[in-house]
Amino acid sequence: MKIVVLAGGISSERDVSIVSGSKIAAALRSKGHQVVTIDPYIGYEQELSSIDSLFENQYDFTDNAVIEKKAPDIEAVKKSRKNQSNVYFGDHVIDICRAADVVFLGLHGGEGEDGTVQAALKMNGVNYTGSDMLGAAIAMHKGVTKGIFLNSGVPTPKSKLYKRDFMVDGYLNSWNSFPCVVKPCSAGSSVGVQIVSDRDGLVAAVGAAFRYDDDVLVEEYIKGRELSVGILGGKALPVIEIIPKNGWYDYENKYQAGATEEVCPAELDPKIAERMQREAEHAFEVLRLKVYGRVDFLLDRHNSFYCLEANTLPGMTPLSLLPQEAAAAGIDYPDLCEKIIELSLNKRQSLPLGGKGDRVSGG
Repeated sequence: MKIVVLAGGISSERDVSIVSGSKIAAALRSKGHQVVTIDPYIGYEQELSSIDSLFENQYDFTDNAVIEKKAPDIEAVKKSRKNQSNVYFGDHVIDICRAADVVFLGLHGGEGEDGTVQAALKMNGVNYTGSDMLGAAIAMHKGVTKGIFLNSGVPTPKSKLYKRDFMVDGYLNSWNSFPCVVKPCSAGSSVGVQIVSDRDGLVAAVGAAFRYDDDVLVEEYIKGRELSVGILGGKALPVIEIIPKNGWYDYENKYQAGATEEVCPAELDPKIAERMQREAEHAFEVLRLKVYGRVDFLLDRHNSFYCLEANTLPGMTPLSLLPQEAAAAGIDYPDLCEKIIELSLNKRQSLPLGGKGDRVSGG
């Protein structure tokens, strides 16, 4: 099978995506597939005489991929592109994707996870992995996710959405619960997230969060255990617990080796684990997600759990949670990558086609 792995992009999770893409591509090559990795934003900047040759030579831009302690400088990435247009896709990206049997989305955050790339691929008749553009867009915005959770009975911490365009002096006085958590609504990997203990800290944290997003969520702080449930084919994988050695599960603790201990299956009362898995499946369903994802929880000292958010393109790095959960269920990493493709193609093929022989499009 000819497979394109899209990785990189211009979100704050760019470095994470490149490492994910590198591992996905290596796993799929080990299964005998012809795999090209390409950055959707940078594109293929050399002269391109034959797309087939890219697959034959298994072009890969992800050599020496690493995740630094801090999120990447996206403005520097933008300036590095030869094509300085305002078009998101770099040179030849869509043509290369159209030549593949399927595109594996190794992107995280930004256009890769908000439905934008999914929409573009669908409009160009390209098969792709994971949720469609609607589910991706819904789950990417934490404020929208919260509203759906509340209307669907998914347990979630109390919160309030603040919009940049409506911020005036004293507007944050409507929030009176401390400590609290401040989150940009559409950033991932905990970028821009802060835990604050008073109103001065809240004002500063909200201002900082607006550097990443026009919408900011202020959320009740729940002290407890951090847990996550992967979803594959609509079914929950074993629960995993995340135990940072210092602080909380921020960007650095997520991706620096040795910074966090993960326990899978989590050491939980079996009844609590079962309930959490069913709630993860429920959250996945009400957010209209498909194929695979990950749903994050907090469990307090009273054994009440709260759903925080869902990730439609969870990390696939060596330290990522979903591959660890799949391994606990007996699915090794290469098999997991192939299973995601299989489920994605089966989902696309179940959609009505325009006519006999038409190519099945993503979405």
